[in-house]
Amino acid sequence: MEKTFTFDDQHTVNRLGYGTMQLPGDGVWGPAADPENAPHVIETAIDSGVNFIDTADAYGPLYANHYLAAALKARPDNHVMLATKVGFTRQDPGVWTPLGNPDYLKQQIELNFFSLGVDHINLMQLHRIDPHYPLADQLNVLKAYQDAGKIDHIGLSQVTVDQLKAAQQIVPIASVQNQYNLINRSDEDLLNYAESQHIAFIPWYPLATGKLITNPTLTTIAQKYDATPAQIALAWLLKRSDVMLPIPGTKSSDHERQNVRAQDITLSDADFAALKALAN
Repeated sequence: MEKTFTFDDQHTVNRLGYGTMQLPGDGVWGPAADPENAPHVIETAIDSGVNFIDTADAYGPLYANHYLAAALKARPDNHVMLATKVGFTRQDPGVWTPLGNPDYLKQQIELNFFSLGVDHINLMQLHRIDPHYPLADQLNVLKAYQDAGKIDHIGLSQVTVDQLKAAQQIVPIASVQNQYNLINRSDEDLLNYAESQHIAFIPWYPLATGKLITNPTLTTIAQKYDATPAQIALAWLLKRSDVMLPIPGTKSSDHERQNVRAQDITLSDADFAALKALAN
């Protein structure tokens, strides 16, 4: 099992990353319950070897980016590959509305630069494809920034194989970010296609938070490895495919340290198969 994934000659990352979505308030809305602690959790991730961090302007909105900017400022000597997203509007807690208007996408790209305190993004992802605008019009906004040297790679989120193939006709796609975990593997075909194309597959909701903790198969296997159920769920994802880049998020530094240790667990083939059957 490969522990790293290579995007290009300058960007090879540890496959277990960190996602900032849990840092803002309830409904991914407003500031964190403990705003002083939020950057420290990201710093803990970086100190633990995480060098791939995923965020989005919609998280907060912008609060997650501000916390990430503070963490990066506190760790200036650590190279971190930054991934962010544009394409959602936010009106209330828990409300997410896609908007692919090219002018809006350009504005949000600029807001990502401002809020992250950078002038360059390693991976810019379209948070959702908006069916009200041509796909080419949406992707060409990102491509223009790529052509200008301000974006290294372009990714998509929550897409089908056909949508990914259509996007590849417009611009090279480096990553896809779809929901995927031990008990929800409805996008298996997308993962298989991404693997065939060496496209990073970034599973969101990788732990199916709360739904897996008491599963008897998972808890029994976790005891066998002297691990937590969450660690085993992450270890399974890492073993599933070498293009898999899980980005579990947390508000706790202790929990983050636990998550990172999942990359050191090597599941047996029998245990991997037993866990795979959970979605059958």
